[in-house]
Amino acid sequence: MSAWRAGPVLVGAAILVAAAGGARAQEGLDRAAGRAREAWLRHDMAALFKESDTVRLQLPGVARSAALEPGQAARLLARYVGSAREVDLEVVGLRRAAEDHGYAETVRHFVIEGTADERSETVFIGFRLLGGMWRVREVRVVP
Repeated sequence: MSAWRAGPVLVGAAILVAAAGGARAQEGLDRAAGRAREAWLRHDMAALFKESDTVRLQLPGVARSAALEPGQAARLLARYVGSAREVDLEVVGLRRAAEDHGYAETVRHFVIEGTADERSETVFIGFRLLGGMWRVREVRVVP
C-alpha cells in the first residue's frame, strides 16, 4: 500500500480504537453507577467508597467538604441517611465531564422512620477513572 493511502487507513483505525475505548469507559461508568446505587440502597456507605482515595461531600445545609478519607465520608453519609428507608435510587442520567471524570444524576426516594410520606431529593455521584476503574470521588445531595 502506498504511503498516501496508508495515512487515511491508519487515521481511521485510530479513530475506531479511540471510539471503542470511549464506549468501554462509558459502559464502565454505567456499571460503577449501578454498584453505587446498590450500595446506597443497602446504606452500605463503606462499599460506596471502597475503592476511593478521597471523597468530597455536599449535604443539605452544610458547606462542601474538603477531601475526606473514605471511612470518614462513609460515616458522615451514613449519619445523613440515618433511619430513612430507601424506596429507590433511580439513575436518571450519566454524563462524562472529561475523559476521566463522570457523573451519575440520581433521584433518591425515601421514607423517614415514623412517617408514611415519601420524599425525594437529587443526588449527584461524581466518579473518576483511576487505574481503569471508576471510583466515587464526590456525593452532592440537592433537596
